[in-house]
Amino acid sequence: MLNNETLSTLPSSIATPDYDRSTVTPGIVHFGMGNFFRAHEAFYIDRCLAREDQRDWGIVGVELIDNDAMREKAAAYKRQNGLYSLTEVDSDGSSSVRVIGSVIDYMHAPENPEAVIKLLADPAIRIISMTITEGGYNIDENTGEFNLEHAGVKHDLANPQKPQTVFGLVIEALRRRRDAGVGPFTILSCDNLRHNGTVAKKAFTGFARAADAELAQWIEANVTFPNAMVDRITPAVTADAIKKLNAGSGLQDELPLLTETFIDWVLEDKFCAGRPDLAAVGARMTDDVTGYEQVKVRMLNASHTMLACPAVLLGYEFVHEAMQDRDLAALLENFLNLDVIPTLDAPADLDVQEYKRSVLNRFANPAMADQLLRIAGDTNSKIQVFWTDTFERNLKAGNDISRLAFGAAAWLEVLCGKNEKGESFETFEPTLTAEQRALAKSDDLAKGLELSAFDPFRAQINDAFRAAVVEARQAIRANGVKGALPKA
Repeated sequence: MLNNETLSTLPSSIATPDYDRSTVTPGIVHFGMGNFFRAHEAFYIDRCLAREDQRDWGIVGVELIDNDAMREKAAAYKRQNGLYSLTEVDSDGSSSVRVIGSVIDYMHAPENPEAVIKLLADPAIRIISMTITEGGYNIDENTGEFNLEHAGVKHDLANPQKPQTVFGLVIEALRRRRDAGVGPFTILSCDNLRHNGTVAKKAFTGFARAADAELAQWIEANVTFPNAMVDRITPAVTADAIKKLNAGSGLQDELPLLTETFIDWVLEDKFCAGRPDLAAVGARMTDDVTGYEQVKVRMLNASHTMLACPAVLLGYEFVHEAMQDRDLAALLENFLNLDVIPTLDAPADLDVQEYKRSVLNRFANPAMADQLLRIAGDTNSKIQVFWTDTFERNLKAGNDISRLAFGAAAWLEVLCGKNEKGESFETFEPTLTAEQRALAKSDDLAKGLELSAFDPFRAQINDAFRAAVVEARQAIRANGVKGALPKA
C-alpha cells in the first residue's frame, strides 16, 4: 500500500517527494479531484513544495459528488495519505514514475459541509481552485447569466449553513471571512474555458448577489479571479489501466495516474492573498492570457473534437488509433493549416507551426490510450468554447466551409448513437435533454443545427453552411465517414 509509512521504502527508480510532508500546511483548497487536476495543478504544487519557503501551499481536495464511487475514492485517499503515482510517458515510449505528495488531505463535502466551510474560512487558505468541468459554472446558455433555478443553487440559497454546491460553500466561507476581518482568497478556475476566471467571477458573484447584495459588492472589490490556460492530456484510468500502471511501477497504488510529458500552465498574475512561486517550477505568469488561450483552445481542443467525432463513427476506440488513419490525420492537418491558423491571433513568442506539430505528435502518443468517447463527450459545450472563433471568422470571411460543416455533421451523427460497424454507443452530454438529442435524430437533417452548440455563431450560419451540413450528413450515411471527408 502506498502511504506515508511506505514512502521511504520505494525503489530508487521512483521519484518521491523531496520534502518532509509533515512540515507541509494547507494553503489551497481544490474542488474536483479528477485526473487532470492530479496531473496538472497538483504536479506543479508538488514541485513548489520542494522549495523550503513554499511549504505552506499544501492542497486539501474536496469532492462534491455523493455516490458510492466518490465515497470509496475519498476512503482511498485517506488510506494513502493523499499520495498517488504519476506515470509520464513520452511519444517515443520512454517513461518515468513519480509519487505526488502535494495533496495533504481530502474531504467529501456531503459528509460534513460545515467542516469544509470552516476550512475555507481559515485565513491560512489563500487560493480556492477548481476543475468542475466546462459546464459546471451554471451559466444559463440563453441569458449568459448565473442560473438561479438550478436545484442545488436553490437549496443553498435557502440553506446557507448546509450548502451542497461549490458556490454555496465558497460564498458562505467568504461571508465568514469578511465578518471575521481575515480577508479574501483567490478563486482560480483550472477548467478548459476561454476566460475561465471571468466565467468563474460571473458564477460566484451571481450566486452572491442572490444571497446577499452587500457581500457580493465586497467580493467584487476584494476577491480576484485570474484567467488561466491549462494544458496536459490525461486519459481516463480504467481498472485494467490501474493493473498495468502498478505492474510497471511495482507499486500497490489504488489511485495511479497516466499522463504525457508535455505540460503547460499560463496564469494571469492576479492573486489577492499571495500565491506559490509557480514561475520557478515552469508555469508562465502573464498580464494577459488571451493569446495563449486562443492558441490552445482553437488548435488543441478544437482538433481533439474534430478528430473524435468522425473517429467514433468509424468505430475507433483510442485517439492514437485515429491518428494512425491517414485520412483523419490529413483532416486535422488541413483543419489547422487552412481554417485555424490563418484566422488565429497568436502571441508573438509562440510559434504556431511548432505548436501544431506538438499537438499532432501528442495525439499520436499510444501510451495515452485516450478514449475517443471521452473526448467526444460534452461536445455541445465544447463546440461553443473550442470552435466558435474559427467558425465565426471563416463564415464571416466567406472562406471554404467544407471541413467546418463536416465537423458539425459528424457530431450530429454521433448523437444518433451508432457507428459504421453497427455498434450502439452514447456520449456524455450533460447540457442536452432527451428532447434536444432528438433534434439530431430528426429526419430533417438541418434540425440538429438548432442545438445550443451553435448559438454563439448562429448569426453567421447562412443557407450555404446549413446546406453543407445536411449534405455532409447525407454523405456520411450514404458513403461512410471516409466517403464524406472533405478534400483539401
